[in-house]
Amino acid sequence: MQKSISVSEFYKDIEQLIPVPVQKEIGHFNLFKTADLYRTKTGSMPYNRRSYYKISLILGKNRAEYADKVIDIEHNALLFATPLIPYNYEPLDEKQSGFFCIFSEDFLTQDNSGIKLKELPVFKPGGSPIFFLTEPQIEEVKYLFGKMFREIESDYAYKYDLLRNYVIELIHFGQKLQPATSLFNETNAYNRVSSLFIELLERQFPIEPPHQKLTFRSAKDYADQLSIHVNYLNKVLKEITGKTTTELISDRIIKESKILLKHTDWNVSEIAYSLGFEEPSHFNNLFKKHTSLSPRAFRV
Repeated sequence: MQKSISVSEFYKDIEQLIPVPVQKEIGHFNLFKTADLYRTKTGSMPYNRRSYYKISLILGKNRAEYADKVIDIEHNALLFATPLIPYNYEPLDEKQSGFFCIFSEDFLTQDNSGIKLKELPVFKPGGSPIFFLTEPQIEEVKYLFGKMFREIESDYAYKYDLLRNYVIELIHFGQKLQPATSLFNETNAYNRVSSLFIELLERQFPIEPPHQKLTFRSAKDYADQLSIHVNYLNKVLKEITGKTTTELISDRIIKESKILLKHTDWNVSEIAYSLGFEEPSHFNNLFKKHTSLSPRAFRV
């Protein structure tokens, strides 16, 4: 299983190809030419591992997989990636070109603009993040990326304000397009859904500061993130793992709670809250059901 890669880990992965300094002053933003990252033996990218947002102009034959769907990209596409929706991205030939930018959420929100990236259509769970482009649209996107490259290399004191505007313009450009519709199911759809669910579940752990709280708590939360019906998710997981979605979530929560009880000094209420329980009594009941002990008795 692959963990979500951070911005600094992303740079470590590519430092032999493109030595780029990390810009941290106002959130993070950077630009790349896709061809510069294909100077490897396999020509592949760890596209499914990220903890940052990414917008890519893809020029070349590729395949994107998410949930139980596959999208074949024959020539070109505009792709929007969010840390909350895991999926795989695979180049199918060596003729890969285009551009992409990566940015953190606070890069766009640090000026209190009111933008909520998770609520925008191109990044919202349940949508399609891939858009096919016509030739005129390709030129328009290239022009926007060109402005970004010229600006980031400039000495203009307010260049990141302009870059934020260009990113927002690119987002709105994508939101006006019709999403790709060449979707089809494959025989390994169950395995893919199961794998993506487990990845999404594991991304929420470990729990670190006591004020951190699980983002996804219910079976429906996970189904919504994976753009599938909760009944379908439950059917898939029961077929693959022998357990329901709720059972798998509860098992992982109990595993994490044992770690927190044994290796932190947080009180039971703090642990319960961080694991998504509004009432400590609900956490106590679940823990006792799985272990036959109360959280306090387990801690002793």
